[in-house]
Parts: sequence; C-alpha cells; structure tokens
Amino acid sequence: MKYKCNICGYTYDEKKLSEKFNNLKLAWKCPDCGVPKTYFQEVTKSERLKKNRAVKGQQYSQESIYIEVNDDSCSIERQSDLCVLCGQCKDICKKQQGVCGYFDLNRIAKKSICIDCGQCTLACPTGAIRLKSEIENVKTALNNKNKIVVFQIAPSVRVAIGEEFCLDYGVNCEGKLVSALKILGAKYVFDTTFGADLTIMEEASELIERINKKGVTPMFTSCCPAWVKFAEVFYPEILPHLSSTKSPILMQGAVIKTYFAKTMNIDPSKIILVAVTPCTAKKAEIRRQEMDASAKYMKNNTLRDVDYVLTVRELSDLLHEKKIDLGRVAEADFDSPLGRASGGGVIFGNSGGVMESALRTAHYMLTGKNVDNIEFKEVRGLKGIKTASAKVGDKMLSVAIVAGTGNVRKFLDRIKKGEHFDFVEVMACPGGCVTGGGQPRLGAEERKQVYKKRAEGLYKLDKSSKTRFAHENEDIKTLYSEFLDKPLSTLSKQLLHTSYTDKSDILGK
Repeated sequence: MKYKCNICGYTYDEKKLSEKFNNLKLAWKCPDCGVPKTYFQEVTKSERLKKNRAVKGQQYSQESIYIEVNDDSCSIERQSDLCVLCGQCKDICKKQQGVCGYFDLNRIAKKSICIDCGQCTLACPTGAIRLKSEIENVKTALNNKNKIVVFQIAPSVRVAIGEEFCLDYGVNCEGKLVSALKILGAKYVFDTTFGADLTIMEEASELIERINKKGVTPMFTSCCPAWVKFAEVFYPEILPHLSSTKSPILMQGAVIKTYFAKTMNIDPSKIILVAVTPCTAKKAEIRRQEMDASAKYMKNNTLRDVDYVLTVRELSDLLHEKKIDLGRVAEADFDSPLGRASGGGVIFGNSGGVMESALRTAHYMLTGKNVDNIEFKEVRGLKGIKTASAKVGDKMLSVAIVAGTGNVRKFLDRIKKGEHFDFVEVMACPGGCVTGGGQPRLGAEERKQVYKKRAEGLYKLDKSSKTRFAHENEDIKTLYSEFLDKPLSTLSKQLLHTSYTDKSDILGK
C-alpha cells in the first residue's frame, strides 16, 4: 500500500520501504514536511475523497461544510482544490471556538466572521486552510541594508519550535532561537516576556484601582487579540470590563520604537520589528488602527508599533529554507535592555499564567511584600473553565480562567445568572498560547500529551528563574524610572493602553 502526506504530498511506499505504515511509531513524522503520521491517508482513500467532492458539495449547498475565509484576512487563507470536505475546520470553529454557526451568512453579505485564532489551520488535514505567510516581507527587510531588523520572541515559542527540528517536546530553545535569528540577520533579539512583565505592572495596577475605587468588575484580561475581537463582535456589552492594557508584543513594540530607539540613538523609522508568536491573531492585532502609539509619540506617521508577525511554523519554514538547524546552533543571550524577564512573564504562554503572574504582583502592590505561596496551582491546567479564590493582601478575590472562546459563552451565562467574579483571564485557544494556531501541527492522538509538555516546559522555566515577580525585573524598574514614571502614568496610558470598539454591527442584526 501507499500512503500520501496531505500537507506536502510525500508518498510512503510500503513495498519500497519494507515496513508497514501502520507499524510505524506514533512519533514518526513525514520526512519532507515533518507532520505526524496522522496526516497521511491511503492513496486510494485520498483519491476517492476527491471524486466525491462534487457530490458532497451538492449535499452541503445551503450551508458549506467548511468555514468561509475572507480574501482580506490578515491571518489565514484557503486553497479550495486541497479541500476534501472533511468538515474538521467547521467543527473546531463552531464547537471549540463558538464562532461558526453564531452568525447568518445571508445577513452579513456572505462575508464570514473570523476571530483569527487559526485553530482551523491546525485541524485541517490537507493544508487547504493555512496561515497567510509574512516570510517574504521579513526576508525583504533582512536584505535591506538601510533597515535594522529587530525580533521579539513570545513565551511559548521557546517550548514548541523544537518540535519542528526533532527535539524533545517542551524543551526550552530560547538560547538557540537567539542564535538562529542572529544568523538570519537580526540586529537585536528581545524576549517578549519583558513585555509580559510590563503588562502585569499595568494590569495589576488597573485591577487594584478598579477594586479600590469600585470600578467596573469583573475585569477581563485583554492580551489575547482573538478573545478581544470575539468580545467586540459577539459581546460588546462587556467591553468596559476588558483591561485597557495592550498585549505584551504591542507594549514591547511601542517601547522599542520610543524608549529603546532614543536610548540607542536609532532612527525609529529604520527599525523593522518582527514578533515571533504562537498566535495567528497577532497578524490582525498589529494592524489594528490604534496600534501606532509610537507614531504619535515620535510624531512620525510611518511607524507601526510592530511591523510583521511570524508564527512558529513560519519561522521554522524560514530556518529550514536557510538551512539553519536549531538543534545544532550554539546558545546566545537576549539583547539588553529589553531582554531580562521574570518567571511570571514566561508563564504567560499557559492558560492561567497571566492570572498567576498578575496575582503575584497585585499582592505586592497592596502589601509591599511578596506572597508566600507563589504558585497559584488552582489556576493551572487545560480545563476549559477554572475558578478559584485568591487572597491578595487583605482581599479575597474570586477569579476565573477561561480557555477557548466557545467556553466564554458558557462562562458569561454563569455571570448572567448571578455568579460573582473579580478578575477573569480569557484565552481564545484551548490551552492558552501553548496551543496557539501558529504552533507546530500535531496529530489528534498526541495533542493533549504535547500540550502538557509545552506547559510543563514553561512552568519549569518559571521555577528555575532567579526573578519570579514582574515587579522585581530590574529592566522594568529602569524603564519606569527613566521613561514611564509609574504604572498608569500619563505616558504609560499613551503607549501601553488601548480602547475597544463595538463591532456587533457586522452581524447584520
């Protein structure tokens, strides 16, 4: 028998290779593109699916079995000739993400609603729905001698990209990533966990202010752009509950093109900033009209806080193209002064990580002392909705962690029925950023195991960190003393905070 990879087309011929395909280990991967064996189909089965496409197309003529992808999407695209009408993309979008099926295509002029989470690209077995790549834009920037290319690496990237280079699941590759990016041509490489620490300083301060001044609660986190868009479209009434803090990559972008540029005497218009993320929604987030705080501050309308986003899969493709083997390069340190970060910043990549880090710093802000029980294990894990009580200073807060926007619908129903919460973390992807739409593809059988390994990798980094609190990050202290003054200062609000817009009109109601 022959088995064909649905992603790259590689054919495994049992006769030539002298081993039955079904006898291969689960960890075996396609030698050409690296996807698991679950992405292979018998050649005859694949051909039969294609022949039946026209019949299925008629069967689902009134409501497509696949999700529609808009031509102007910043995050994903669809190649219809690769679609085998399996319906997995729609199933994920509807059941897990709570998007598809919650709007009427006829009312919105056939333009589909998408929150850019990219989970459909992980579910699609043939690559018919895939990331909209920015690799060529980044290559052009790297080849431009008049530009200074700066990279920042999001927390969960370091424990996932190794999978694309046959390294163990959950292994920390941050040092190797810095080296690899320098080989590519990066001038500076920063750690987005610095931006995560900065987010915590602002977000914890905002939470305390809301509680002390009896402001709008519960306060919802806002660092997940897919969740923010979901709220803007489907639940605009809760927008006042969202923290006004930007996500870590946008905070760090604004700081790089203002504070860092001024400190290093660099013309910010020469900086091309590339964020490496696990998240496809970041591609849309950086293009939101309001994400140009650096342009307003520097009085330079050409600036965007972040220029491009490469997902883990895109960066892996680029490194493979340039024949840079992540497993073989030496390790290097992040550049200063935006490279140092706390363990609290690292765990941002896990569901519950933002909550845990915020509670650590909120306690310090209220009491002047670090919390004794630093690990809030009640908020950890892959469960879709988690609730807990957390003592912060002399206050007992009711907190919740929601992963998967489909679970948001269930959780908001609980609030409508009278349940009280003070602080809620929401991530659009099922386990937080470690399961993001831009992460390496996995077979259905190995997903839970690998997600757990990635999460454990981040918690190990937190546990081994010299600094585990955002407020103890010396680079963060310097940034405030030299530039921002304090959390929620006028300049902090100008550069690090944002606003949201009711977008429910696109539902056509």
